This record gives sequence, structure tokens and C-alpha cells, in this order.
Amino acid sequence: MIEVVQAYDRARITELPADDAAALEAKIEAARKLHLDRGAWLKPHERIEILTRLAGLIAGKREMFGTLIAREGGKPYTDALIETDRAIDGVHCAIDVIRGHAGVEIPMGLTAASDHRRAWTIKEPIGVVAAISAFNHPLNLAVHQVAPAIATGCPVIIKPAGSTPLCTMELAKLVLEAGMPEGWVQTFLPEERGLSEKFATDPRIAFLSFIGSAKVGWSLRSKIAPGTRCALEHGGVAPVIVDRTADLDAIIEPIAKGGYYHAGQVCVSVQRIYVHADIVDEFTDRFAARVAALRNGDPVSPETDVGPLINPGEADRVESWVAEAVAAGARQIGGGRFNETTLLPTILVNPPVDSKVASHEVFGPVTCIFPYTDLDEAIAAANSLPVAFQSSIFTRDLGVALDAAERLDASAVMINDHSAFRTDWMPFAGRRTSGHGTGGIPYTAHEMTAEKMIVFKS
Repeated sequence: MIEVVQAYDRARITELPADDAAALEAKIEAARKLHLDRGAWLKPHERIEILTRLAGLIAGKREMFGTLIAREGGKPYTDALIETDRAIDGVHCAIDVIRGHAGVEIPMGLTAASDHRRAWTIKEPIGVVAAISAFNHPLNLAVHQVAPAIATGCPVIIKPAGSTPLCTMELAKLVLEAGMPEGWVQTFLPEERGLSEKFATDPRIAFLSFIGSAKVGWSLRSKIAPGTRCALEHGGVAPVIVDRTADLDAIIEPIAKGGYYHAGQVCVSVQRIYVHADIVDEFTDRFAARVAALRNGDPVSPETDVGPLINPGEADRVESWVAEAVAAGARQIGGGRFNETTLLPTILVNPPVDSKVASHEVFGPVTCIFPYTDLDEAIAAANSLPVAFQSSIFTRDLGVALDAAERLDASAVMINDHSAFRTDWMPFAGRRTSGHGTGGIPYTAHEMTAEKMIVFKS
């Protein structure tokens, strides 16, 4: 059995039966048979109808999902409701994918050898999808993996994070309630760690969607069966540059939100803040005042801004990283322990560049401030790590904005917004060790299709 507890106070929510190797075999084989039986494939209008009903069912349980996200994952209730709204919109986005799901004409007759032919492509479902999800957005990440599979006609088996399985389980029930036949959307809840690798690397899997740590993701990629496609979404140490022309009245709030949303447990959370030396003291004072006003507490309460980390061990780890940086010379503002699972928001000024808080993903309520005097210096520092995901710059100088946007090593650069900005239809991808492939519902749907060309000779 898998025990599910509340992230905040570790109180038991429920227990769920675990899947064993026999259950995994049955699920993969059922999905494989569905894919091989073309007569069982759902027509586009049937998939649209199912997704439309699914969006309505999620909307009807908006408050329930908000509370469930807060309880099992620790995200503050207000933000959990926003996650639910995004999940609903994500399902609608998958419907839009179906409406535009088409191939293209390939020119023929361009040479004598290609004369008297017409050619075009069609898009087919790639096959069985194995989805491994993460704890920090337990509903919306599941939607990002399940909805594109439904849209493209792929059977999907999703393994949620062991700490936050309830949203995924509820989503799977709603998919069935929306009219999806049995076997197309299944969940997998292993208790034995080795079964997760067996699941991801089974040769019957056509596409692996993985959201989680780089160590696990790259390991799985090295072991997947020949021919299996994959997309890996890991994390980063997101840099934010504050130019000397930045409007401090406008930027404090978004940077605080980007750094401490969901207690920093976001793969593109603001972590390294490079502030021009001319304004670094004023920025630090104003930023510290705003961060100090963030309210810690039970995530179920609408008053809470910063909730717990996913488990006490993570709180211990982040606390030790902060202590290590302070011992090495960083100046600490705020911080400390709120309770067993929850840390007070911390700012570290000028930690050593090789400290863990400055070179590794903290995944906790910690940001670091570094002064700089030259834009080249800030960009070089921002680009100095093996991770590269989203980044941002705040400036009122158009030249600086465009220069930084081109030179920052990132898959996305936000100008006058924090690094954690995301919509569910935009491409979302890590560079270098931060990931492989592209997320975002339309882009994931593309990854889940195989293009076939048809050539007709007249």
C-alpha cells in the first residue's frame, strides 16, 4: 500500500493499493493491443467530445482539486485554484490541437522522375505513451501528459509522483466518466522503485514523457529501448538580471512571486538575481521588505503565501544549503524554520558562486542576489552553469533588452517578467542538462505523433 499524507503536517490522507510487476505487464499489454487495433482508434470528433466533457468535469470539481493540490502537494490554496484553472484551459488547448492536426502536401513534379505523382503526409499516433510526472503541479502536469495523448490518439499510462498521486487518480476517473473507453488512460502506482525503470524502458513504449530530476531522467534516457522517443523536463537555476534602468516600483512584486511561488519548488523558479551595482542596495532593501511580508502557513488556508516543502527531508536539505552558504560568507536576510516541513523565505546576498545555492537547483524558498557592474559580466554569470532553462531581464532600455535576449543561454527569455512565467500552449524546454525535447501541450502532441507520407502515382 502507498500512504498519502498532507505535505504540511504529515497527517494521513489515505492509502492506495500499489501496482506490482504483474499489474504493470497487464497495463502495458492492454495499451499495446489498443494501439495495434486500428478499428479501436477513436475518431477525432469522439476525442473532442471526450476532452470537452473532461474540461467540464474538472471545472465542476475546481474547489475539490484546489484543496487536494494544497493537501497532498503543499501548494497554497489560492495558487492551487490557479493550477486547476490552467488544467481546464490545458484540456481546451488539447482540443485545439485536434482541430489543427493535419499533414502537408509534398511537392512532386519538380523533376522528371517525380512527375505524375501527388504526395502528402498524415499524422498517426506514435504508440503507447509512458508518462512519469512530478509532485509540484500534480494536476496540471498530468494534464500536460494525458491530454496530448488523448488528442493524438495514443494510449497513455501515467505514473504520478508517489507523494502526490491523488490528483492524477482523480483525473483518470474523470477521463473515464467523460466517455473514454477502458485502457486508453491508465495509472501506474508502483511501490518498488525498480518497476518505474522497467515501465519506462519497456520496448512496447513508443514515447516516454519524464518530468523530474536530471539524474533520473538522463539515466532513463540511456536505457530506453531503441526507437523509443522521449522528452525530459528537468530543472534549472534560473537567472534574472536587473538592469540599472529597471523600474523598482514595478519589478519587486513579480520577482518575489517568481522566487517564492510554491516555496520555490518550480523548475524555472527565480534563484539567481543579478542586480546592477548602482541600485543593488535599494533593490535588496525593497525586495527584503516584500519577502518578509509573505505569509507562511497551512496551504489549505487562502491567507497562505508560502507553504511547506514536499517533505521534512527537503526542508532539512535546503536549510543545510543555506547554512553552508552563510558559513562561506553569504549575508542572510530572513529565513529560518517555520515548522518541520516549512521554511521561512530566505534571501542570500553574494553567496560564493560555487556554493550549492548558487550552482544547483535549490527547489526551496531561497533566492540569491549578486551585484554586477557590466552587462557582459551579468550575462556571463547567468550562462556559467551546465543547466539552462528560462531566464529574464528587467530593463527600460530596449537595446539592453534585445542584447540580453539574444545572448542569454536559455530556451526562453522573459523581458520585464520573472523567469517562472509560463502558459500551457507555449514551448517549454530545458537546454543542456536541463532537459531534452519540448513540452507545452501542442509541442508534446507533436512528439506523440508519427508522420507518414503517401505517394500516389497517376
